[in-house]
Amino acid sequence: MNKIRKGDDVVVIAGKDKGKRSTVLLCVDKEHVVVHDVNRAKRHTKPNPGKGVVGGVIEKEMPIHVSNLSLYNPATKMAGRVGFRVLADGVKVRIFKTSGGQVGV
Repeated sequence: MNKIRKGDDVVVIAGKDKGKRSTVLLCVDKEHVVVHDVNRAKRHTKPNPGKGVVGGVIEKEMPIHVSNLSLYNPATKMAGRVGFRVLADGVKVRIFKTSGGQVGV
């Protein structure tokens, strides 16, 4: 079970976009995710009329390592560390270490 998943609100804690808060768009692999408007890079593309691609400079989000991200805790309005807890009915859930509240509820 991953600590950061698609759709989570995250805060960037390291790198050029430090302090930005946004949403996870895509999980590339276990350790890399794509976050909306974070780690943007310019890509120079050639026009391809067959595929309908217009040439030029395109800005796109690149993957960022999960160690540079932290989940946003709406209760404390800050970034928070995440842990796991198994409930009485056997379901494993993510919790915030500071408040003990469940993530995404």
